[in-house]
Amino acid sequence: MQRDFTSGIPGFRTDLPIPMIPKTGQEPAGAAPFRSGYAAIIGKPNVGKSTLMNALIGQKISIVTPKPQTTRHKVLGILSREADQIIFLDTPGLLTPRYALHKAMVDSAHSAIGDADVVLFMIDATNPGMGREIHEEPALAALRTCGKPVFLVINKIDLVSKSSILPVIASYAENFSFKEIFPISAIALTGTQELLDAVAIQLPIHPPYYPTDMVSERSERFFVEELIREQIFKKFRSEIPYSTAVQIIDFKELEGRKDLIQAEIFVERDSQKGILIGKDGKALKEIGELARKEIEIFLERPVYLELHVKAREKWRKKEEWLKRFGYRS
Repeated sequence: MQRDFTSGIPGFRTDLPIPMIPKTGQEPAGAAPFRSGYAAIIGKPNVGKSTLMNALIGQKISIVTPKPQTTRHKVLGILSREADQIIFLDTPGLLTPRYALHKAMVDSAHSAIGDADVVLFMIDATNPGMGREIHEEPALAALRTCGKPVFLVINKIDLVSKSSILPVIASYAENFSFKEIFPISAIALTGTQELLDAVAIQLPIHPPYYPTDMVSERSERFFVEELIREQIFKKFRSEIPYSTAVQIIDFKELEGRKDLIQAEIFVERDSQKGILIGKDGKALKEIGELARKEIEIFLERPVYLELHVKAREKWRKKEEWLKRFGYRS
């Protein structure tokens, strides 16, 4: 169920002096016009982009795991409020590409910048990067020429002292002219209401792009694939999660019976296939049970989930397989 995140949330800025750039322009007299537009969430892997979008939308749209590079697609989440519709674009973490899949992920993030009306550049308060690291940050180079208002969002402030945030703000403000700066905690919902309201003000005056009861334009098949992949990321370490892709091959809604979902999990080597299946199929069965529970919560109905594992050598480096899995148009 969708929760209400529009109630007041005490902001972190109430007791911390943060340099804010004042907003410009005046709304016309009378009722404020409806605003609608896109906000891209950009940043390095594992800074909390997906956690933030889920918190702002009020329900789980993007999968979340402790591992970096969990998000591979540009995922759209829609928040409709009384006076605005904010369409968030959760993006893969920006990194130096090592193979074709990485390149597709980086391209997806950069395309989100082009689509956006507002960009949220997100960093991790526990590992923010300072000085030269900020100057050489590739994302900021792209944002300097994007022509969009850019907010600096400093996440995970619940894990650091408040005094440690001020040098981070100063260092980033010296290297980029941010529209506003928001220290937040996506987990604790600290500062998220203020961030939402600031984003909305920057959106163009426009009617809703999507029906107000929609939360994403992605299909149920896409979310089921992602929920299966989420369990693989949670269960396995090292190379297995990153070598894995999931594809739904059958999705049947059966009247009076459980939905039938059949999915194929692809890895790059036979040895990985053996690890994923496990002795006597135990590991694959565990993934299936955990994924099924999450899928049933998401779909709000019972399902029968059947998983199969296949090996496709070096699929992450082959454009034809990236297109098959939806990483390339």
